[in-house]
Amino acid sequence: MKKILLGVALLLLAGCATVKETYAPDGRKSYTLNCSGAARGWDKCEAAAGEICQTKGYDVISRNEANTSAVGGTRDGIFGSKNQERSMMVACKG
Repeated sequence: MKKILLGVALLLLAGCATVKETYAPDGRKSYTLNCSGAARGWDKCEAAAGEICQTKGYDVISRNEANTSAVGGTRDGIFGSKNQERSMMVACKG
């Protein structure tokens, strides 16, 4: 039942933060959350971690942020874009 609920929670969170189940360096099951982009922020990762871990709470294993940019062109001119890359790894407590 827990796996079903976790699966449903992960699907619901897909629009807010991308969630990937993995393992922390200390061997605990953990989740890598990606909340990159202009429409997403750290609050999206924190909300996703809260939904996954519920009342148990969570430990932040790592938190990374980087600014990226891309330059492209069309026949109408050159354009550039900037993006905020954010990811966080969390493990549920208990």
